[in-house]
Amino acid sequence: MDKRLKIAINDFNFYYSGKQVIFDLNLDIPANEVMSVFGPANSGISTLLRSLNRLCDLTRDVRIEGDILLDGESIFDDRVSVTELRRKVGMVFEVQTPLPMSIFDNIAYGPRLSGNKSRKEITETVERSLQMAALWDEVKDRLSMPAMSLSGGQQQRLCVARVLALKPEVILLDRPCSGLDPISTAKIEESLMQLKEHFTIVIAPHNVQQAIRISDRAVFMLMGHLIEDGPNNEIFSDPKDQRTSDYITGRFG
Repeated sequence: MDKRLKIAINDFNFYYSGKQVIFDLNLDIPANEVMSVFGPANSGISTLLRSLNRLCDLTRDVRIEGDILLDGESIFDDRVSVTELRRKVGMVFEVQTPLPMSIFDNIAYGPRLSGNKSRKEITETVERSLQMAALWDEVKDRLSMPAMSLSGGQQQRLCVARVLALKPEVILLDRPCSGLDPISTAKIEESLMQLKEHFTIVIAPHNVQQAIRISDRAVFMLMGHLIEDGPNNEIFSDPKDQRTSDYITGRFG
């Protein structure tokens, strides 16, 4: 497995309207692994994920300190194209957000917007993306149907496929299984385990149990502070910080 560093977060502080929500965060994210960032509400986890592809730029009165490096280059450099950054670092949100169009067109939308006019290439991209998201076999005979006709779990995998169609390098997932049934959750988790062969994955998991099941590395955050991070087996079997142990065992949160 490729252990090279994909993302480096250095002395990162984040403020909303003058209120600090992330404090002095230092974190290395290796390539081709699943990293779970978990913790109770108001721990800055969603803010962290949205910072990794600068979605937080869309929020008013934001201030940051420190840096985030992608492949050794600052994502905040003036020369960085934010559009290209968000292609490289794709995001799947908690709420399923299929576009009001067909299953096929949902996946084709991004490549078309990027200038790909080849029907053959787009068709190949749609099939490949749906296969990687473990959805192809369920929808291959009804690609012209509205995406909204899919179940919640299928819609979420469609959203994963839509990100994959843009050929990202990193996939961010903010509680993608929240509200899904156990079968749909298992299918998404299975696809994530396969996708890490090709992508770096950072996920805010639905719960601690999900983090245990799918992570290579895990990060525990509390009130904007990184409390502990390390290999999955160390964090969940032998946490070094009592606060990590208390959260994992349900004493708070």
